Amino acid sequence: MKLNEISDNAGARPVRKRIGRGTGSGTGGTAGAGHKGQKSRSGVSIKGFEGGQMPIYRRVPKRGFKNVFRLRFAELNVGRLQQAIDDKKVDPKKPINGETLVAAGVLRRVHDGVRLLAKGEINANVTIEVAGASKPAIEAIEKAGGKVTVIARPKQDGKHVKKTDGKGGKGANSEKSEGAGA
Repeated sequence: MKLNEISDNAGARPVRKRIGRGTGSGTGGTAGAGHKGQKSRSGVSIKGFEGGQMPIYRRVPKRGFKNVFRLRFAELNVGRLQQAIDDKKVDPKKPINGETLVAAGVLRRVHDGVRLLAKGEINANVTIEVAGASKPAIEAIEKAGGKVTVIARPKQDGKHVKKTDGKGGKGANSEKSEGAGA
């Protein structure tokens, strides 16, 4: 190795940016410093701004209503249940619920519960627990000698569920305040 062959590691001395030399230099008209005013600050919705024209998201008509508290049910027809019993996937002597149906491969997932519907015919004597059932489905199961138990629906966050203890509204803490003063 000779002195004239010695050099720095690659990237040890980066090339200096030539700032303020116009748009062709790669640093642009603002010389790498960005914009002033609104564009240099956070929380700007300039992408949705159309120069004072009514924006597209306000020009397009909105239709309908989307309930954020809706419950999704896995639908199960009594004919499908009978087919699973005939294929020996489900044991009719044991109680049937959503978990047993998923384990047997009858349903893919339970979501917020299973809803029993009346399409098809059933002749097996079964005991089934579901989150909901149509009247004809209940009649079909009971006609075959079975029993349908409708279990309570799951609560979501508790925000939309009315309180059943009668303690709500303005006077909810009146009993606590009376007890604290005594």
